Amino acid sequence: MTEGELHTLGLGEAEERTYEALLKERAAGAEELARLLGLPRERLDLLLGRLVEHGLALPAVGDGLPHPAAPAAAIRTLIHRRQAELHLRSAELERLRMTADQLAGRLMSGSPSAPECGIEVVTGPRAIGERAEYLLASAEREVAILDRPPYVKGPRGDDSSRTPGLDIEALLDRGVEVRTVLDRDGLASPGRMRSVTVLVEQGLRARVATAVPTKLIAVDRRITLLPPTDAADPRATALVVGDALLRNALMPLFETVWDRATPLGGTGGACAALPKAQKELLGLLAAGLKDEAIARRLGVHVHTARRRISSLLETLGAETRFQAGAQATLRGWLD
Repeated sequence: MTEGELHTLGLGEAEERTYEALLKERAAGAEELARLLGLPRERLDLLLGRLVEHGLALPAVGDGLPHPAAPAAAIRTLIHRRQAELHLRSAELERLRMTADQLAGRLMSGSPSAPECGIEVVTGPRAIGERAEYLLASAEREVAILDRPPYVKGPRGDDSSRTPGLDIEALLDRGVEVRTVLDRDGLASPGRMRSVTVLVEQGLRARVATAVPTKLIAVDRRITLLPPTDAADPRATALVVGDALLRNALMPLFETVWDRATPLGGTGGACAALPKAQKELLGLLAAGLKDEAIARRLGVHVHTARRRISSLLETLGAETRFQAGAQATLRGWLD
């Protein structure tokens, strides 16, 4: 797990280091812990307070240090908080969709856009596909996509099982960074996984999620297209959002879905490929056990346990045991 992913869960690098130190019982008191971490006492107190606030530790008793929560339980608490935020943003997006008819009525005067409200309504699959192509052609830095079925045929009439107007390969060839979250059900379309895999090899950053909340195409964080949910309706409307307030609500929605999604190519499969002994060790780390306790559970010397822990961290691409436990919990590897 990367530092960015931990930050998404509300935990920065300094908080993680402090939490790791609490797990390892490296200090008898706050003064000693501050020296070990090379932090001023005031800074340490703030970090400890944040750990308690985020459910990663229980409040200190007397002059002692806060007691760290087991990583698996702590990460689940953070995930539940992020899920609640995602539900809230999804509800906000649904309210936005409910205003589409009202906006359409205001825009029937023939004007292609509504600068005063920052929203354009596009009607019909062909027009939506053409608008998507136009927006993507203007992309300079990055494109973010939430992709889920049902799909709309592109302006050329092709049934390509994809969001309309998306030529990902052309974007990648121009050096535009493209991130997409694919709905798991959408990958069941014939040839879908194969075509996505080819794009990933060309530089597409793709993740997979269950029940992607909406379709969304965001270009350079300045303009967002919300394709219609009902792809079969020729009167379906899409919203092109350029208003800063709405844009600032939609991009956080994408980032939340992105952070919860699984990188395409198999973190789940990676766990399945772990030997049974490493899976057992992963569970012990996530439970917050100390090295000595892990060694006793495995029936080995503590030095052997530490070597196995180091090997597991290397296998998972994690720098710390907390990252390994957090990664396993986020990906659903642990019950």
